[in-house]
Amino acid sequence: MSLDDLATPAGTARALRAFGIRPRKRWGQHFLVSRRALEQILAAADLCGQDTVLEVGAGLGTLTTALARRAGRVIAVEIDRALLPALQAAVESCTNVQTIAGDAMAVDLAAAFGAGPGPRKVVANLPYNLASALVVALLEPPLGLRRLVVTVQREVAERMSATPGSKDYGILSVAVQYRAEVSLVTRLPASAFFPPPEVESAVVRLDARDRPVCAVLDEAMFFRVVRAAFSQRRKTVRNALAGSMPMAASEAEEACRHAGVAPIRRGETMNLMEFAALADGVAKTLGRRNAITSREGRV
Repeated sequence: MSLDDLATPAGTARALRAFGIRPRKRWGQHFLVSRRALEQILAAADLCGQDTVLEVGAGLGTLTTALARRAGRVIAVEIDRALLPALQAAVESCTNVQTIAGDAMAVDLAAAFGAGPGPRKVVANLPYNLASALVVALLEPPLGLRRLVVTVQREVAERMSATPGSKDYGILSVAVQYRAEVSLVTRLPASAFFPPPEVESAVVRLDARDRPVCAVLDEAMFFRVVRAAFSQRRKTVRNALAGSMPMAASEAEEACRHAGVAPIRRGETMNLMEFAALADGVAKTLGRRNAITSREGRV
């Protein structure tokens, strides 16, 4: 069977039969069977021979083999050991592919990438139940990724790209946009996969920023404030902070004033710059309070 046939319903069905594989709901397995979708993914990745590409959820090797033709090196991670024989058969002639059996959230990806000088990218059809957490983890600085092109559930794509004031804007929007520029490549119908999922999918391109979009005094505090602001969407920022942070309502209001954010605002209306200013305001307010408490304790 030609490797190109894998990106078709008939080719995928033959591969599944040949290796006695049944797609498993536990891993959210939906295999890509659309050549058109495959080409759209590859075009968005814009690969060259210097690129090292990580693929999470390599499955039958449909995307893996296409990546191997364009990139210098491909790291294919697959958690389901039942798929490994099919994956290894698909890439046996691809000398630039390394397969790893394991959970991408537990694998030492920095070690897998190694110290090579070329650009690092991720191109993958992500399992729906893992996509949000994995994307946020992949954008962390140690991996040094240049670009991610990922297929996710359409609702997840909309949350990643959402703007303040929209119904989809939330913690995921802020976490992803803090480290990357987000663009929607295309939407994919259920028929692009086998078995067809019950939801629509979308391909998203994330271009990693050289540095976060906004500077903050304390990054951990920034994300604490973001989580607090979205913990109850109907609450004002002042009340959300007072309910989720170790601070009184008066201190929350003081932090808002320092940030230039009206205390009656709601988190879903705030952009990343405003969240950064608010996080710095909270850090300064708590710092002053702790300093006063410390001085009083020494008296």
